[in-house]
Amino acid sequence: MNSLTIRTAMVAVGASALLATAVAAPPVAAEPAEGRSSVALDWYDTTAATVAAAGAPTQITNSRTWAISWLAAARATKAVPRGVERRDYQDAALASAVHDALAALAPARTEQLDAALRDTLNRIPDGPAEDKGVAEGSRQARLALASREGDGLDPASSNAPFPVPPAAPGVWQPTPPSYSLAIQYGNRLAKPFVLRSADQFRLGPPPALNSRRYKADLAEVRASGAVDSTRRTARQTETATFWLGSTLTVWTGPLRVAVDRAPQSAAKRAELVSLFHVALVDTQIATSDSKYHYLRWRPVTAIRTGDIDRDPTWTPLHETPAHPDYPSGHNSYAGAGESVLNALAGRHTAPYRVTSPTAPGVTRTYTDWHGLTADNVEARILSGIHTRSADEAGVKLGADVAGYVLNHADGLLRPL
Repeated sequence: MNSLTIRTAMVAVGASALLATAVAAPPVAAEPAEGRSSVALDWYDTTAATVAAAGAPTQITNSRTWAISWLAAARATKAVPRGVERRDYQDAALASAVHDALAALAPARTEQLDAALRDTLNRIPDGPAEDKGVAEGSRQARLALASREGDGLDPASSNAPFPVPPAAPGVWQPTPPSYSLAIQYGNRLAKPFVLRSADQFRLGPPPALNSRRYKADLAEVRASGAVDSTRRTARQTETATFWLGSTLTVWTGPLRVAVDRAPQSAAKRAELVSLFHVALVDTQIATSDSKYHYLRWRPVTAIRTGDIDRDPTWTPLHETPAHPDYPSGHNSYAGAGESVLNALAGRHTAPYRVTSPTAPGVTRTYTDWHGLTADNVEARILSGIHTRSADEAGVKLGADVAGYVLNHADGLLRPL
């Protein structure tokens, strides 16, 4: 077969920053096969393995890798030329697009990606459908990479310096024990995929410091999120630990379940993956905008230095991330992910299991996508690192961004 040769030269085209720092990918179930195995699922797993082995230290950069690769695949499979077998063309186009984009974004994995592409093409009959699919996939990958060049989603840009603001009631300050400088400030300066601007869905302000809602928020975190809490149950501690790590990592499994169970073509599966990750990139941009606009202090700062029952020794169950409280990034991610899956995969599904790298040996079972979001909301309070207001605002923001992305999907998915 000579189709791999057709696009070998494309491997380095549009290369961007080398992805480093491994990100653990959760285990996922094997797919049911009808004849040859699902190429979409094969390349989903290949993408997950690539990000796990050569991922960036910044989640938004890894989301970008998924988004570019699968957006190229969705565009490449959108239209099938006349006179060729649809499935052969779409399978070849999807594999070629994801391969070329990943090889450019994670060149250290080129050998593994080449082998995966060779395996896919060996299962597709030689002929015009395969050749045209490979060519279109390569073309769309090249164009997708070029369209995102310099978008500000690389690790250095994501973590652009942010000066510590003067200490004042309600204002974010570096948090113990490391008192690290703020991270992810640069996300709000990046180029979105679909949003008109980072502040398009900027949230309203968090509860005032003298409000009943704020006092209730703080009391809840103080009681349930302390490292030595007597209110938090063992199950709740497990929930906090389960959802502690990268949301991108934990949601990789549920998204695969949706892709696996979708009785759809390779094109529709590519659309699902691409829209999910485009929504997540734009949500992270919007989240950073609201976080750094309001600069709301974290619970540990409020409890240790604030005017409400000050306790200088209070310590959260888990270490507080180095960025402002409002809104919760984990929950904006959950709100976006749930919204896309509800819209494109239905609100309910047969039971599926989810694992987490931060809770080895623990398995959670769900029958819908909302349960993932509900657990995220509780987890960040139980970890002692977010208020309920910040969590609920995050869910709303993610849902708003995802809705906008879905409403503009036709233009986004149109082949370049």
